[in-house]
Amino acid sequence: MIFKEIRFFILVIIALSLNSCGFYSLSGVTIPDNIKTFQVDYFGYQAVLVEPGLERDFTLALQDLINDQSRLSLTPRNGDYIYQGEITRFYIAPMTATADSRAAQNRVTLEVNLRFTNTKNDEESFEKKYSFFFDYDANAQLQGSTLEAAKEVLFEQITQDIFNDTLAKW
Repeated sequence: MIFKEIRFFILVIIALSLNSCGFYSLSGVTIPDNIKTFQVDYFGYQAVLVEPGLERDFTLALQDLINDQSRLSLTPRNGDYIYQGEITRFYIAPMTATADSRAAQNRVTLEVNLRFTNTKNDEESFEKKYSFFFDYDANAQLQGSTLEAAKEVLFEQITQDIFNDTLAKW
């Protein structure tokens, strides 16, 4: 008998907590009803170290994330939310050293400057820099599978941070 009462009590708490989350979705996205579209302009490249195609790949990664995790439709112009910016830093630096003072690990860092415009509510528009890093073995070159792994980690973190700031409002 006590087990049934506890189970009923737990179900009531779960039902009430789900009901109270009316404005939020399970993914945490809070998009007003008047926002239907988003636009991601091609991110420029201003970093000193050149990595061909990085800006294209980043732009596509941001578009894909927003497309996959929100109800917004991608549009080439006149979006309700507009994402613009540039890659401002892409650099490699040694991180850890061996006993004979050689680099054991390198770190590649990506920094992106974002200008977010909410065309329906200018008070929510902002400009902000996002940065993240990826460490890899110093004996490896930043190309091929190492570069792809770095881009995956860097893009995933930075695009998710942008998503959280603009759509999840975390």
